[in-house]
Amino acid sequence: MRKPIIILIAIIIVSAVAVVFITPIGLIGPMGSISHTLPWRLGLDLIGGAHLIYEVDMSKVSSGERNSAVAGLRDVIEKRVNLFGVSEPLINSAKEGDSYRLIVELAGIKDVSEAVKEIGSTPLLDFREILEINSSSGEEQQVFMPTNLTGRYIKSASVASDNITNQPSISVEFNDEGAKIFEELTERNVGKPLGIFLDNNEISAPVVREKISGGKAQISGQFTKNEAIQLVSRFNAGALPAPINLESQQLIGASLGSESLQKAIYAGIIGTIIVMIFMIIYYRFFGFFAAIALLLYTILTLSFFKASSMTITLSGIAGFILSIGMAVDANILIFERVKEEIKNGASKLVAIEEGFKRAWPSIRDSNISTIITAFILYYFTSSFVKGFALTLGIGVVISMFSAIITTRTLLRIFVRK
Repeated sequence: MRKPIIILIAIIIVSAVAVVFITPIGLIGPMGSISHTLPWRLGLDLIGGAHLIYEVDMSKVSSGERNSAVAGLRDVIEKRVNLFGVSEPLINSAKEGDSYRLIVELAGIKDVSEAVKEIGSTPLLDFREILEINSSSGEEQQVFMPTNLTGRYIKSASVASDNITNQPSISVEFNDEGAKIFEELTERNVGKPLGIFLDNNEISAPVVREKISGGKAQISGQFTKNEAIQLVSRFNAGALPAPINLESQQLIGASLGSESLQKAIYAGIIGTIIVMIFMIIYYRFFGFFAAIALLLYTILTLSFFKASSMTITLSGIAGFILSIGMAVDANILIFERVKEEIKNGASKLVAIEEGFKRAWPSIRDSNISTIITAFILYYFTSSFVKGFALTLGIGVVISMFSAIITTRTLLRIFVRK
């Protein structure tokens, strides 16, 4: 009897903490101030934002590399959007014949033009070497000719300070391929200026004194500190592996999302109450404990969603509401087995233990099949279905704990011979 009581106390403590965690009030900080809990992370359909569709220009990409180019585009755009301050953007690709598109959804964005500018702006950085040519008058001229060393080979960039002028400069580090190209470029241009061009404008032309190995360089120019910071962020965002053209843009208002969220919350509350009432009416004494377990399940699941910073969408809420109805399936199977054992003459305590033992294989198999289905939906479908599958799968896992641990503990404590 002592062990079930300890488990019940632990469940109560965890549930109490979860209730405080999911409420908007938060916890009282050590200095007496309000320490707010993590905010709910809402999706585009609930909080509003920008919906952008880009067409990918694959004219210069070979057919065998197009899938990898699309994957690279998704990674680079996600990186840029994160620098813009949007967490967990939804970026999906679509293919129709030979046409490739990227669908970008940015929740919480109010200025769609700024988002478009940040995604599409690619600073063209390239290094050029001096080439001596004969002019029409027969005189030799020195002109900068482009090389194959460009910003696409940049691994990382940071703001530095020029050792001589103390002006802001940019330190760049190339990846392995870029480091090799840079080493060869400096080796054949020792004693000559190496032109550094940004968007086809010369910003610096330092003289190469020796071959530079290691793939590190410093770019000096007439930068302000803010300009240097902006360039560094864009260099770190990476170069696009293929050009993209904005095909359509849409700003989704938050008012529609707010109304949808309110309706979804009401539906969840009403659905939970109806399920609890049904369980109490049909199973009476046992149903009362099933209702308590369902309430605890709802609290624990919501706290898990919030603690893991999951992006909540309307489809995700639908998956959670469905999991509420499915959460009592295990209790129904258990209670029906318990009723059969009582009819066969077993005492209540024995019937409860046997009911849980005999119902477990059915509970396990049905929940595993649901989890497998949710897993398949998550990995092989679009973003909205993914949200539904994720919340449903997590809900089913937690519901197994709720039915087996919570309900069983309550019955062991409060049911007497």
